[in-house]
Amino acid sequence: MYKKPLFASQVLEILRKLQVHGWSKPQISPSDMAIHKVSGALTNAVFFVSCPSVPSARTLLLRVYGSSSGCLISRPRELLILHNLSSKYKIGPRVYGTFDNGRLEEFFNSVTLTSADIRDPEISGWIGARMAELHSVDIESVGGSSSISLKGGNGFEIAVNVSSWLSSAEEVLKLPAVSEATRQELDLPKFKVQWDRYLAWILNRPRTFGTRRVFAHNDAQYGNLLRLKDGSEGVDEHRQIIVVDFEYAGPNPAAYDIANHFHEWTANYHCATPHLLTPSRYPTFEERRNFYVAYIEHTYMLAEDPLLDDTTLSSMVTELDRDVLIWGAASHAGWAIWGIVQAREDLEAAVSDPEFDYIGYAKGRMAAFRKAFESFNL
Repeated sequence: MYKKPLFASQVLEILRKLQVHGWSKPQISPSDMAIHKVSGALTNAVFFVSCPSVPSARTLLLRVYGSSSGCLISRPRELLILHNLSSKYKIGPRVYGTFDNGRLEEFFNSVTLTSADIRDPEISGWIGARMAELHSVDIESVGGSSSISLKGGNGFEIAVNVSSWLSSAEEVLKLPAVSEATRQELDLPKFKVQWDRYLAWILNRPRTFGTRRVFAHNDAQYGNLLRLKDGSEGVDEHRQIIVVDFEYAGPNPAAYDIANHFHEWTANYHCATPHLLTPSRYPTFEERRNFYVAYIEHTYMLAEDPLLDDTTLSSMVTELDRDVLIWGAASHAGWAIWGIVQAREDLEAAVSDPEFDYIGYAKGRMAAFRKAFESFNL
Protein backbone atom coordinates (compact mmCIF):
# COMPACT_ATOMS: atom_id res chain seq x y z
CA MET A 1 0.00 0.00 0.00
CA TYR A 2 2.70 2.53 0.98
CA LYS A 3 4.60 1.88 -2.30
CA LYS A 4 1.65 3.09 -4.39
CA PRO A 5 1.50 6.68 -5.78
CA LEU A 6 -1.77 7.35 -3.94
CA PHE A 7 -0.08 6.88 -0.55
CA ALA A 8 2.66 9.37 -1.43
CA SER A 9 0.02 11.86 -2.63
CA GLN A 10 -1.90 11.54 0.62
CA VAL A 11 1.25 12.01 2.71
CA LEU A 12 2.28 15.09 0.71
CA GLU A 13 -1.20 16.57 1.17
CA ILE A 14 -0.90 16.10 4.94
CA LEU A 15 2.57 17.68 4.99
CA ARG A 16 1.28 20.74 3.14
CA LYS A 17 -1.80 21.09 5.33
CA LEU A 18 0.39 20.93 8.44
CA GLN A 19 2.79 23.44 6.83
CA VAL A 20 5.83 21.38 7.73
CA HIS A 21 8.97 23.42 7.02
CA GLY A 22 10.43 22.75 3.57
CA TRP A 23 7.53 20.62 2.38
CA SER A 24 5.27 23.39 1.07
CA LYS A 25 7.36 24.04 -2.04
CA PRO A 26 5.14 23.66 -5.13
CA GLN A 27 7.87 21.86 -7.09
CA ILE A 28 7.65 18.82 -4.79
CA SER A 29 5.53 16.09 -6.33
CA PRO A 30 4.62 12.64 -4.98
CA SER A 31 7.05 11.05 -7.42
CA ASP A 32 9.92 12.98 -5.78
CA MET A 33 9.25 11.42 -2.40
CA ALA A 34 11.04 8.46 -0.86
CA ILE A 35 8.97 6.49 1.66
CA HIS A 36 10.59 3.66 3.59
CA LYS A 37 8.65 1.45 6.01
CA VAL A 38 10.37 0.79 9.33
CA SER A 39 10.01 -2.68 10.80
CA GLY A 40 9.65 -3.56 14.45
CA ALA A 41 6.67 -1.42 15.44
CA LEU A 42 3.88 -3.63 16.80
CA THR A 43 0.97 -1.21 17.22
CA ASN A 44 1.75 1.36 14.51
CA ALA A 45 2.98 1.52 10.94
CA VAL A 46 6.11 3.70 10.90
CA PHE A 47 7.68 5.28 7.81
CA PHE A 48 10.65 7.51 6.98
CA VAL A 49 9.58 10.23 4.53
CA SER A 50 12.14 12.22 2.54
CA CYS A 51 12.57 14.21 -0.66
CA PRO A 52 16.16 13.72 -1.88
CA SER A 53 15.87 16.36 -4.60
CA VAL A 54 14.87 19.13 -2.15
CA PRO A 55 17.41 19.33 0.72
CA SER A 56 15.33 21.87 2.66
CA ALA A 57 12.53 19.31 3.02
CA ARG A 58 13.79 17.58 6.12
CA THR A 59 13.36 13.85 6.55
CA LEU A 60 10.43 13.04 8.83
CA LEU A 61 9.02 10.06 10.67
CA LEU A 62 5.41 9.28 9.81
CA ARG A 63 3.49 7.23 12.36
CA VAL A 64 0.11 5.72 11.39
CA TYR A 65 -1.81 4.33 14.36
CA GLY A 66 -3.03 0.75 14.39
CA SER A 67 -6.81 0.36 14.68
CA SER A 68 -6.66 -1.92 17.73
CA SER A 69 -4.55 0.50 19.75
CA GLY A 70 -7.30 3.08 20.15
CA CYS A 71 -8.80 1.53 23.27
CA LEU A 72 -5.37 1.08 24.87
CA ILE A 73 -3.74 4.48 24.35
CA SER A 74 -4.82 8.05 25.07
CA ARG A 75 -3.42 9.93 22.06
CA PRO A 76 -3.98 13.45 23.47
CA ARG A 77 -2.09 12.50 26.61
CA GLU A 78 0.70 10.89 24.59
CA LEU A 79 1.10 14.04 22.49
CA LEU A 80 1.23 16.24 25.59
CA ILE A 81 3.93 14.00 27.07
CA LEU A 82 5.94 14.03 23.83
CA HIS A 83 5.77 17.81 23.60
CA ASN A 84 6.83 18.36 27.20
CA LEU A 85 9.63 15.78 27.12
CA SER A 86 11.16 17.21 23.95
CA SER A 87 10.72 20.90 24.83
CA LYS A 88 11.60 20.79 28.55
CA TYR A 89 14.01 17.88 28.82
CA LYS A 90 15.30 17.27 25.27
CA ILE A 91 14.10 13.66 25.54
CA GLY A 92 12.41 11.96 22.61
CA PRO A 93 11.27 13.34 19.25
CA ARG A 94 9.66 16.67 18.46
CA VAL A 95 6.14 16.37 17.02
CA TYR A 96 5.55 18.49 13.90
CA GLY A 97 1.86 17.83 13.53
CA THR A 98 -1.00 15.37 13.84
CA PHE A 99 -3.79 14.08 11.62
CA ASP A 100 -6.80 11.81 12.20
CA ASN A 101 -4.96 8.51 12.53
CA GLY A 102 -1.33 9.47 12.97
CA ARG A 103 1.35 12.10 13.40
CA LEU A 104 4.64 13.43 12.01
CA GLU A 105 7.73 13.36 14.21
CA GLU A 106 11.33 14.44 14.17
CA PHE A 107 13.63 12.05 12.32
CA PHE A 108 16.90 10.99 13.93
CA ASN A 109 19.78 9.85 11.72
CA SER A 110 20.09 6.62 13.60
CA VAL A 111 19.80 2.86 13.58
CA THR A 112 17.27 0.93 15.61
CA LEU A 113 18.89 -1.32 18.19
CA THR A 114 18.61 -5.07 17.69
CA SER A 115 17.93 -7.87 20.14
CA ALA A 116 21.70 -8.49 20.17
CA ASP A 117 22.60 -4.81 20.69
CA ILE A 118 20.78 -4.45 23.99
CA ARG A 119 22.85 -7.34 25.38
CA ASP A 120 26.12 -5.51 24.69
CA PRO A 121 27.48 -4.43 28.12
CA GLU A 122 28.42 -0.94 26.96
CA ILE A 123 25.12 -0.28 25.21
CA SER A 124 23.19 -1.77 28.14
CA GLY A 125 24.95 0.66 30.47
CA TRP A 126 24.00 3.54 28.20
CA ILE A 127 20.37 2.42 28.27
CA GLY A 128 20.56 2.32 32.07
CA ALA A 129 21.87 5.89 32.16
CA ARG A 130 19.18 7.08 29.75
CA MET A 131 16.49 5.38 31.82
CA ALA A 132 17.83 7.14 34.92
CA GLU A 133 17.42 10.46 33.10
CA LEU A 134 13.83 9.67 32.18
CA HIS A 135 13.09 8.55 35.74
CA SER A 136 14.42 11.88 37.01
CA VAL A 137 11.81 13.84 35.05
CA ASP A 138 9.16 15.60 37.13
CA ILE A 139 5.97 13.61 36.57
CA GLU A 140 3.61 16.55 36.87
CA SER A 141 5.64 18.77 34.52
CA VAL A 142 5.24 16.36 31.61
CA GLY A 143 1.54 15.77 32.20
CA GLY A 144 2.05 12.11 32.89
CA SER A 145 -0.25 11.60 35.85
CA SER A 146 -3.34 13.71 35.21
CA SER A 147 -5.45 10.80 34.02
CA ILE A 148 -4.52 8.25 36.65
CA SER A 149 -3.84 10.05 39.92
CA LEU A 150 -7.34 9.41 41.25
CA LYS A 151 -7.77 5.85 39.95
CA GLY A 152 -6.08 3.84 42.69
CA GLY A 153 -3.18 1.44 42.41
CA ASN A 154 -0.98 3.96 44.25
CA GLY A 155 -1.06 6.06 41.09
CA PHE A 156 0.82 3.39 39.14
CA GLU A 157 0.07 3.14 35.42
CA ILE A 158 0.26 -0.65 35.31
CA ALA A 159 -2.48 -1.06 37.92
CA VAL A 160 -4.77 1.33 36.07
CA ASN A 161 -4.04 -0.23 32.68
CA VAL A 162 -4.81 -3.79 33.72
CA SER A 163 -8.03 -2.66 35.35
CA SER A 164 -9.17 -0.60 32.35
CA TRP A 165 -8.12 -3.11 29.68
CA LEU A 166 -9.76 -6.16 31.27
CA SER A 167 -13.28 -5.45 30.02
CA SER A 168 -12.02 -5.13 26.43
CA ALA A 169 -10.07 -8.37 26.82
CA GLU A 170 -13.18 -10.15 28.10
CA GLU A 171 -15.11 -8.96 25.03
CA VAL A 172 -12.40 -10.25 22.70
CA LEU A 173 -12.44 -13.71 24.28
CA LYS A 174 -16.20 -13.90 23.67
CA LEU A 175 -15.67 -13.68 19.90
CA PRO A 176 -16.71 -16.85 17.99
CA ALA A 177 -13.20 -17.18 16.52
CA VAL A 178 -11.76 -17.83 19.99
CA SER A 179 -11.70 -21.49 20.93
CA GLU A 180 -12.91 -22.75 24.28
CA ALA A 181 -9.44 -24.16 24.89
CA THR A 182 -7.96 -20.66 24.51
CA ARG A 183 -10.54 -19.17 26.89
CA GLN A 184 -9.71 -21.80 29.48
CA GLU A 185 -5.97 -21.39 29.06
CA LEU A 186 -6.11 -17.62 29.54
CA ASP A 187 -8.86 -17.96 32.20
CA LEU A 188 -9.51 -14.27 32.90
CA PRO A 189 -11.71 -14.89 35.99
CA LYS A 190 -8.79 -16.75 37.61
CA PHE A 191 -6.39 -14.04 36.45
CA LYS A 192 -8.45 -11.31 38.12
CA VAL A 193 -8.30 -13.12 41.47
CA GLN A 194 -4.55 -13.66 41.15
CA TRP A 195 -3.91 -10.11 39.98
CA ASP A 196 -5.86 -8.55 42.84
CA ARG A 197 -3.99 -10.67 45.39
CA TYR A 198 -0.62 -9.92 43.80
CA LEU A 199 -1.34 -6.19 43.55
CA ALA A 200 -2.48 -5.93 47.17
CA TRP A 201 0.71 -7.71 48.27
CA ILE A 202 3.08 -5.68 46.16
CA LEU A 203 1.55 -2.32 47.07
CA ASN A 204 1.93 -3.10 50.77
CA ARG A 205 5.63 -3.83 50.52
CA PRO A 206 8.08 -1.32 52.07
CA ARG A 207 9.01 1.66 49.90
CA THR A 208 12.51 1.44 48.43
CA PHE A 209 14.70 3.14 45.82
CA GLY A 210 13.36 0.69 43.24
CA THR A 211 9.70 1.18 44.11
CA ARG A 212 9.74 4.98 44.04
CA ARG A 213 7.16 6.41 41.63
CA VAL A 214 8.88 7.71 38.51
CA PHE A 215 7.98 8.78 35.00
CA ALA A 216 8.54 5.48 33.18
CA HIS A 217 8.68 4.55 29.51
CA ASN A 218 6.99 1.18 30.12
CA ASP A 219 7.91 -0.24 26.70
CA ALA A 220 11.72 -0.10 26.45
CA GLN A 221 12.00 -2.87 23.88
CA TYR A 222 14.88 -2.73 21.40
CA GLY A 223 12.64 -1.39 18.61
CA ASN A 224 12.01 1.76 20.66
CA LEU A 225 15.71 2.44 21.23
CA LEU A 226 17.78 4.19 18.57
CA ARG A 227 21.52 4.78 18.31
CA LEU A 228 22.63 7.95 16.56
CA LYS A 229 24.91 7.34 13.60
CA ASP A 230 26.93 10.51 14.10
CA GLY A 231 28.01 11.20 17.67
CA SER A 232 28.72 14.82 18.64
CA GLU A 233 32.05 15.68 20.19
CA GLY A 234 31.84 16.59 23.84
CA VAL A 235 28.49 14.82 24.25
CA ASP A 236 28.25 12.01 26.80
CA GLU A 237 28.47 8.57 25.18
CA HIS A 238 25.16 7.38 26.59
CA ARG A 239 23.39 10.17 24.69
CA GLN A 240 23.96 8.18 21.52
CA ILE A 241 20.84 6.31 22.66
CA ILE A 242 17.53 7.95 21.78
CA VAL A 243 14.33 6.66 23.35
CA VAL A 244 11.20 6.88 21.19
CA ASP A 245 7.57 5.77 21.19
CA PHE A 246 6.08 7.00 24.46
CA GLU A 247 2.62 5.50 23.84
CA TYR A 248 2.57 3.67 27.16
CA ALA A 249 4.65 6.13 29.20
CA GLY A 250 3.43 7.20 32.63
CA PRO A 251 4.06 6.86 36.37
CA ASN A 252 5.23 3.46 37.58
CA PRO A 253 7.77 2.05 40.02
CA ALA A 254 11.31 2.36 38.67
CA ALA A 255 11.74 -1.39 39.15
CA TYR A 256 8.74 -2.06 36.89
CA ASP A 257 10.30 -0.16 33.99
CA ILE A 258 13.62 -1.94 34.44
CA ALA A 259 11.94 -5.35 34.76
CA ASN A 260 9.95 -4.70 31.61
CA HIS A 261 13.17 -3.87 29.75
CA PHE A 262 14.81 -7.07 30.98
CA HIS A 263 11.86 -9.14 29.74
CA GLU A 264 12.46 -7.57 26.33
CA TRP A 265 15.89 -9.23 26.32
CA THR A 266 13.97 -12.48 25.84
CA ALA A 267 12.12 -11.21 22.77
CA ASN A 268 13.05 -11.31 19.10
CA TYR A 269 10.50 -9.56 16.92
CA HIS A 270 12.42 -10.40 13.74
CA CYS A 271 12.22 -14.18 13.64
CA ALA A 272 9.75 -16.83 12.50
CA THR A 273 7.94 -16.78 15.88
CA PRO A 274 8.10 -13.14 17.04
CA HIS A 275 5.34 -13.67 19.61
CA LEU A 276 7.36 -16.17 21.64
CA LEU A 277 9.72 -15.12 24.42
CA THR A 278 12.84 -17.15 25.23
CA PRO A 279 13.27 -17.11 29.04
CA SER A 280 16.85 -18.41 28.80
CA ARG A 281 17.82 -15.08 27.24
CA TYR A 282 16.84 -13.17 30.40
CA PRO A 283 19.93 -11.24 31.61
CA THR A 284 22.23 -12.97 34.07
CA PHE A 285 22.94 -11.35 37.42
CA GLU A 286 26.20 -9.88 36.07
CA GLU A 287 24.34 -8.43 33.09
CA ARG A 288 21.67 -7.01 35.38
CA ARG A 289 24.31 -5.63 37.74
CA ASN A 290 26.01 -3.84 34.84
CA PHE A 291 22.70 -2.12 34.07
CA TYR A 292 21.94 -1.34 37.73
CA VAL A 293 25.33 0.27 38.36
CA ALA A 294 24.95 2.60 35.37
CA TYR A 295 21.37 3.40 36.41
CA ILE A 296 22.15 4.06 40.08
CA GLU A 297 25.33 6.04 39.46
CA HIS A 298 23.59 8.23 36.90
CA THR A 299 20.63 8.78 39.22
CA TYR A 300 22.98 10.00 41.94
CA MET A 301 24.85 12.20 39.47
CA LEU A 302 21.62 13.85 38.30
CA ALA A 303 20.67 14.51 41.93
CA GLU A 304 24.17 15.91 42.57
CA ASP A 305 24.39 13.53 45.51
CA PRO A 306 28.02 12.64 46.36
CA LEU A 307 27.14 10.03 49.00
CA LEU A 308 27.33 6.93 46.80
CA ASP A 309 30.14 4.72 48.08
CA ASP A 310 30.89 1.11 47.09
CA THR A 311 29.08 -0.35 50.11
CA THR A 312 25.95 1.70 49.43
CA LEU A 313 26.07 0.83 45.73
CA SER A 314 26.36 -2.90 46.43
CA SER A 315 23.44 -2.79 48.85
CA MET A 316 21.31 -0.82 46.37
CA VAL A 317 22.07 -3.29 43.57
CA THR A 318 20.89 -6.20 45.73
CA GLU A 319 17.73 -4.40 46.80
CA LEU A 320 16.92 -3.18 43.29
CA ASP A 321 17.37 -6.66 41.85
CA ARG A 322 14.84 -8.02 44.34
CA ASP A 323 12.32 -5.31 43.42
CA VAL A 324 12.84 -5.93 39.70
CA LEU A 325 12.13 -9.64 40.19
CA ILE A 326 8.92 -8.90 42.07
CA TRP A 327 7.63 -6.20 39.70
CA GLY A 328 8.51 -8.29 36.65
CA ALA A 329 5.31 -10.27 37.18
CA ALA A 330 3.29 -7.08 36.68
CA SER A 331 4.92 -6.60 33.29
CA HIS A 332 3.85 -10.09 32.22
CA ALA A 333 0.30 -9.43 33.43
CA GLY A 334 -0.06 -6.13 31.62
CA TRP A 335 1.22 -7.41 28.29
CA ALA A 336 -0.92 -10.55 28.55
CA ILE A 337 -4.08 -8.46 28.70
CA TRP A 338 -2.70 -6.10 26.04
CA GLY A 339 -2.12 -9.04 23.69
CA ILE A 340 -5.72 -10.20 24.02
CA VAL A 341 -7.06 -6.72 23.23
CA GLN A 342 -4.72 -6.33 20.25
CA ALA A 343 -5.96 -9.63 18.79
CA ARG A 344 -9.47 -8.29 18.13
CA GLU A 345 -8.88 -7.09 14.57
CA ASP A 346 -7.32 -10.37 13.37
CA LEU A 347 -9.97 -12.46 15.11
CA GLU A 348 -12.87 -10.47 13.66
CA ALA A 349 -11.32 -10.68 10.19
CA ALA A 350 -10.68 -14.42 10.63
CA VAL A 351 -7.00 -14.00 9.74
CA SER A 352 -5.59 -17.54 9.72
CA ASP A 353 -1.90 -16.62 9.66
CA PRO A 354 -1.47 -13.23 11.40
CA GLU A 355 1.75 -11.27 11.06
CA PHE A 356 1.98 -11.29 14.86
CA ASP A 357 0.15 -13.91 16.94
CA TYR A 358 -1.27 -11.71 19.70
CA ILE A 359 -3.21 -14.53 21.33
CA GLY A 360 -0.11 -16.72 21.36
CA TYR A 361 1.81 -13.81 22.86
CA ALA A 362 -0.88 -13.33 25.52
CA LYS A 363 -0.73 -17.04 26.41
CA GLY A 364 3.03 -16.88 26.91
CA ARG A 365 2.84 -13.77 29.05
CA MET A 366 -0.05 -15.15 31.10
CA ALA A 367 1.87 -18.36 31.78
CA ALA A 368 4.90 -16.32 32.88
CA PHE A 369 2.74 -14.21 35.22
CA ARG A 370 1.23 -17.31 36.81
CA LYS A 371 4.63 -18.94 37.25
CA ALA A 372 5.91 -15.83 39.04
CA PHE A 373 2.70 -15.55 41.07
CA GLU A 374 3.08 -19.12 42.32
CA SER A 375 6.73 -18.50 43.24
CA PHE A 376 5.65 -15.71 45.61
CA ASN A 377 3.46 -18.15 47.62
CA LEU A 378 0.62 -15.67 47.89
